[in-house]
Amino acid sequence: MSVTATPAAPQHPAQGHRVAATHVPSGGLRGELRAVKIVWWRELIRFSRDRLRVVTSLVQPFLFLFVLGEGLSSIAKEGTHGVDLKTFIYPGILCMAVMFTAMFSAASIVWDREFGFLREMMVAPVKRSSLVLGKCLGGATVAGFQGLIVIAIAGLVHVPYAPVMMLAVFALQLLLAFSITAFGVMAAARVSQMQSYMALMQMAVMPMFFISGALFPISGLPTWLSVLNRIDPLTYAVNPMRQVVFAHLTINAAARRALTPAVTWFGWAVPGLLEAGVVLVLGLVMLGIAIAEFSRVE
Repeated sequence: MSVTATPAAPQHPAQGHRVAATHVPSGGLRGELRAVKIVWWRELIRFSRDRLRVVTSLVQPFLFLFVLGEGLSSIAKEGTHGVDLKTFIYPGILCMAVMFTAMFSAASIVWDREFGFLREMMVAPVKRSSLVLGKCLGGATVAGFQGLIVIAIAGLVHVPYAPVMMLAVFALQLLLAFSITAFGVMAAARVSQMQSYMALMQMAVMPMFFISGALFPISGLPTWLSVLNRIDPLTYAVNPMRQVVFAHLTINAAARRALTPAVTWFGWAVPGLLEAGVVLVLGLVMLGIAIAEFSRVE
């Protein structure tokens, strides 16, 4: 007696194990924009939950503005033509407020690398350029929030609350914050330890700040310092910021000429919009380098 094996009928998924429904994000431009948004939003969430960071990042600008500015005001009145020293250095402090916040925002990449989160981001099915762009936009947004706090205290340093001035200052702050964040991300692409990153940032950012003319007029400088000032990228953020602020101050013509001279290239006065364009171009160049660096990082 022979037995013929009958093949088992295939089970319908409804009759056997249920298959879990999965959602795969759409690719293309929509998926890349979604990745940019997620990284940008993560920066805002991280910033909003770290209240200590909000306070400590304002300590240094406030020290320069109220301690240094008040302490040296009595011996600097002749050099500032009677203008309060705090008023003169205020545009530089506006730049400082966003610089350090943007720098620390980019530093989180090093933390993500140490804790393994960066590796998870890198294996996501999106272009790494989207991750870098989201990081830079997030850093610029966070630094912009910090900059608003310094803009809000303009009245304490005898700067009027002119709407046009405040909008122009805020736009310049966002532009600078984007460029500084791109610079920080570019550096963080090859740095594996937080100590090394912070040392590199201090070595680069602090000389840039002091040479930029944030604390002194850029006219009548020694030749060597004038050359360094012209090749300092931060000069092209501080100077238009000062031009915008001083355009709304009531001061005499002699003080205006002495305290707000134009940046010159071989005797040609550089327009403020071109100075802002220099900052934007440098930021885009550093963004491109950062994307290339992260594309090579495994």
